[in-house]
Amino acid sequence: MELPTSSRLNSRKRRKDGSGPNGATELDGIPPKMSRRSLGLREPAPFSDEVEIDYSKPYIRVTYEEAMRGTPLDRPVRVYADGIFDLFHSGHARALMQAKNLFPNTYLIVGVCSDELTHNFKGFTVMNENERYDAVQHCRYVDEVVRNAPWTLTPEFLAEHRIDFVAHDDIPYSSAGSDDVYKHIKEAGMFAPTQRTEGISTSDIITRIVRDYDVYARRNLQRGYTAKELNVSFINEKKYHLQERVDKVKKRVKDVEEKSKEFVQKVEEKSIDLIQKWEEKSREFIGNFLEMFGPEGALKHMLKEGKGRMLQAISPKQSPSSSPTHDRSPSPSFRWPFSTKTPPSSPANRSRNESAVTYDISEDEED
Repeated sequence: MELPTSSRLNSRKRRKDGSGPNGATELDGIPPKMSRRSLGLREPAPFSDEVEIDYSKPYIRVTYEEAMRGTPLDRPVRVYADGIFDLFHSGHARALMQAKNLFPNTYLIVGVCSDELTHNFKGFTVMNENERYDAVQHCRYVDEVVRNAPWTLTPEFLAEHRIDFVAHDDIPYSSAGSDDVYKHIKEAGMFAPTQRTEGISTSDIITRIVRDYDVYARRNLQRGYTAKELNVSFINEKKYHLQERVDKVKKRVKDVEEKSKEFVQKVEEKSIDLIQKWEEKSREFIGNFLEMFGPEGALKHMLKEGKGRMLQAISPKQSPSSSPTHDRSPSPSFRWPFSTKTPPSSPANRSRNESAVTYDISEDEED
């Protein structure tokens, strides 16, 4: 009998008592808060040969119904999940998380196959068996690790580790001359299906490395790895070094272009600001010039006022026509400024001056 997927098993009851923390409603499905100590373990999971098993009690498997109802604390449901776990990634961790959450009280045992079995039945691995054991040990969902796990699960192995259910994705796994190595587990009603994480797998990661091999080889050569360590030939090593230099030159050229663009942009912005300021100042200068020297400017009014004052200053005052003749004061004679002598005159004007002098003297005598 197949078990429901982890997406249904991991669903939590929604809140029914109004809003939850941070304004969440009953439709948000926020899990209850847990203590900080339960969020992670402090030690890696132990190996199976380091765990003591009480063989005095008989091995009696629990049914699916009993497991879903919840078993006593001293009798957790023992779930087994196996794999290669090469280049341990989030897809592996999610599968183990689903296996850990299959039942309310679950003890997860993870089997990791050795290098010998893996190389014979699947192929060469990137990580060796000790590295893969250590990676699985440090997954927070794992309670126990079985080293050198068997490729095909036998009844003796299941009884030795007192396994109740085996967790794996439901896709038939053909290997070792069998169309599905978990076929007998499914027929026995001990199979618990999990969901694969799409878009991530060990094969995908290796494919990315092979696709971008030149990039990674150049990067590691730059970091100090030798060509021998990277299995790179002498010619390829020189080619990678040349490509690295070319890329550096391209990067410098690109940086210069970006800086020049920024400089030109700044110059354009400053030139626009200068033009705007020049236009404002020129308008102000033209306005002030017209205000001073325009047709109706201040300079014209100043000249008019000065001209009127000069004419008023040099023109004699006229006496009123009704005044008698004897009361009119004689007009003063015109003299050159800063001089006591009269200017030279022509013979024609000399007689006039003499008569004028005679006139003046006669008036003085009369006075």
